This record gives sequence, C-alpha cells and structure tokens, in this order.
Amino acid sequence: MEPPLERIQLSQTAKEQLLKLKRMTQIDQWNILCRWAFCCSLAEPTTPSPIAIPANSNVTLTWRVFGGTCSDLLLIALKQRCYQEGLGTNQETLATQFRLHLHRGIGYLAGDSTIENIEGLIGLALKSNTDLP
Repeated sequence: MEPPLERIQLSQTAKEQLLKLKRMTQIDQWNILCRWAFCCSLAEPTTPSPIAIPANSNVTLTWRVFGGTCSDLLLIALKQRCYQEGLGTNQETLATQFRLHLHRGIGYLAGDSTIENIEGLIGLALKSNTDLP
C-alpha cells in the first residue's frame, strides 16, 4: 500500500514530548512511541483540531520505520477514520490527518499523569481496551 507520506518530520514540541516519554518509559525508539501516540489519537472520538504543525525538529522517520510490520494496518486505520469523518482518502488528506493524529497523540501521552513508567503506558492501553463495548 502506498503510504500517505514517505517522511515524517516532527515538530520541536513533539520531539521534547517524546524525549520525556522515552525517559519515563525507557522505550528508546521514536517509532514505537509514535505508533502508541498515533493509535491513542485514533481511539479518541473527536477529530483533531486542524492546526498548522511545524516540521521544525531534527527528528525524521520514514513511513516504513514508523509503521514497521504493521504499517499497512495503520494506514487502513487512518483511511477508515478519514472515511468515517467524511474527509476523503486522497494522499493530501491522509498526510494531513496523519500528522494531526500523530502530534495530538504524542501530546496526549506526554500529558497523561498516569504514565510515569512503561507500566503506566501499558495500563493506559488496558484501560482503553476495557472501555470498549
């Protein structure tokens, strides 16, 4: 499947938030934390605010590194979300929505006071899973 974008450059704010998460969780790979963040945002029922996100940090990931072995699943989840929200699934829309979801998710994880270590991150996932109907 064709990714919504080849390279993802994070904002400086997102980089700083990821550094905080890396210290707290001891997860040292950006891509793993970014996958958690993206999925966290997709799990939210609201649409991310359409804000301009600067690509002003030195952290860049390729889509392949971001998604790893589940990149097709992540792309399908993004397309489904865009479809459900009536946004369309063209490349530009997917790229924009991906950046919005990724950055929103990073902000959510960095601001969650229950995430003080990796157990807190896992607890968040388990809590979210039990909230499902």
